[in-house]
Amino acid sequence: MRRGETLARRWQVEPAPDDAVANRVAQGLGVPLPFARLLVQRGCSTPEAARRFLRPSREELHDPMLLPDMDTAVERLVQAVRGSEPVLVHGDYDADGQCSTAIMTRLLAHAGGRPVPFLPHRIRDGYDLSEAGVKAAAAAGARVILTLDCGTTAVAPIAEARNLGMDVIVVDHHLPGPERPDAIAMVNPRRPESRYPFADLCGAGVAWKLAVALGRALGVAEGVPWHLVDLVALATVADLVPLAGENRALVRLGLKVMRSTRWPGLAALIREARLDGKTLRAGHMGFLLGPRLNAAGRVGDANDGLRLLLTDDAEEAAKLAAQLERQNAERQALDQRTLEEALALLESDYDPSRDVGVVLAREGWHPGVIGIVASRVVERISRPTFLVAFDGDVGKGSGRSVGRCDLHAARASCASHLDKWGGHRMAAGLTVRRDRLDAFRSAFNDACAAQVDPADLVPTQRVDAVLGLADLSAEMERLIRALEPTGLGNPGPVFGLEGVRLAGPPKPMGEKHVRFTLTDGTRSLRTVAWNVRDEVEELVRSAKGPLRAAVRLERDTYMGRDMLEGRLVALTAA
Repeated sequence: MRRGETLARRWQVEPAPDDAVANRVAQGLGVPLPFARLLVQRGCSTPEAARRFLRPSREELHDPMLLPDMDTAVERLVQAVRGSEPVLVHGDYDADGQCSTAIMTRLLAHAGGRPVPFLPHRIRDGYDLSEAGVKAAAAAGARVILTLDCGTTAVAPIAEARNLGMDVIVVDHHLPGPERPDAIAMVNPRRPESRYPFADLCGAGVAWKLAVALGRALGVAEGVPWHLVDLVALATVADLVPLAGENRALVRLGLKVMRSTRWPGLAALIREARLDGKTLRAGHMGFLLGPRLNAAGRVGDANDGLRLLLTDDAEEAAKLAAQLERQNAERQALDQRTLEEALALLESDYDPSRDVGVVLAREGWHPGVIGIVASRVVERISRPTFLVAFDGDVGKGSGRSVGRCDLHAARASCASHLDKWGGHRMAAGLTVRRDRLDAFRSAFNDACAAQVDPADLVPTQRVDAVLGLADLSAEMERLIRALEPTGLGNPGPVFGLEGVRLAGPPKPMGEKHVRFTLTDGTRSLRTVAWNVRDEVEELVRSAKGPLRAAVRLERDTYMGRDMLEGRLVALTAA
């Protein structure tokens, strides 16, 4: 495998919508036809549907009481608050888990309850409710354990807690396993019998629904949960759930609240990421804020991130945000080193005609970063991939999928080779012993091959529409911003340009980046390419004719500039 082939991707052009439908939307909204086509591609077949999509409101949020077992969960927590019972609020160590725990801790405390927040340590305690969480509940004198963003498959630990006389309430969004734990309530929209209209909430989204329902039952002012919706927005984007339906409304509303957040820790995190004063978007949460919270759980202690979200002291918030900034820099260095080592393994033992599902393993990899690196490997080879970090005879693995391959189903068929496993369709974790690694690798490859044709697993770039440079105007860029929040389930538009050339040689920007101007002979677009300088320069040297470029349309406001700009995502010879 050659390194660096990140721009030479096959275009996957989205089907063009019906022109009659697109014309009705364009005329009804008074927008250009190319933008109306984007709306129709996102399911907006009428002007009214497009208006709702562009301006999601509170009215689109569903009744929390439709969630399974919500009434039981609320009843028990009301009893705990009114009886001054300590409640262990147990989250996961990622950004979603930290935000979930902060939401319910703040709501319970505001209502006069006695919440005891607890997050497991990734390496010492592992994922999910475990013996560590049960011990923490016992030490706190808690008669109730509230799990957030975890607990759905924690059968043995919940049984242990029940034997100790504790009531366990599971509030989660992960897929249920074959055996349901003995919790008094399992509030999870993914339960097969759930009547809830939207199954794709993140953990913090489900926790916020509980906060709304519990707040109503306890007579808490309606505005209190709404001051927590900025944490829901952050978690929703960071956890890579689809930004469609109810999630789109929650993120859009949460971004508005975040502009004047009342939480000192979140405000400090925004300042540390140098976003204060800027119009916050989903991309800022996914690439700047979320990773800083995740860094605490990956290379440090997730409780540092939780303390940041819970503090009401601005000075402490600034110190904690700076600490997360340092941890994120450490995480980025680990990412890069691990990625280089993973790519070296690929170069020595990867055959795309043989390997549909890929398993890479090495002693000493940090288990906190292998999931991120697995996603980077997937970007390069378009194969479902697990990275396994060994410590002696036991390895912890993290996997990411691509396309139509269901990682949960593929990995489930390999369960006999694993000690532990969990996750969902696109991301999963596992524990495997060294003497079972080869058997798991073979079984995983077979399971993936049974789902997908290897010919379909090639690096691709989604392209919304093939347009001309004349279509990529400042007006189009302004309209595109109305599609926010964009991400998984509502991707930011990518436009294909055919028959373009470079107006002059590319200009380096540091060691890895490059800037140039694309032209069709009449119009031009200033374009920037991040982290692929060598690849762009090599392609320009070797190309004998026009180019095919895929770009995102953005506005460059750096250092006081205000200029239309393309961000390159794919480039090949025509």
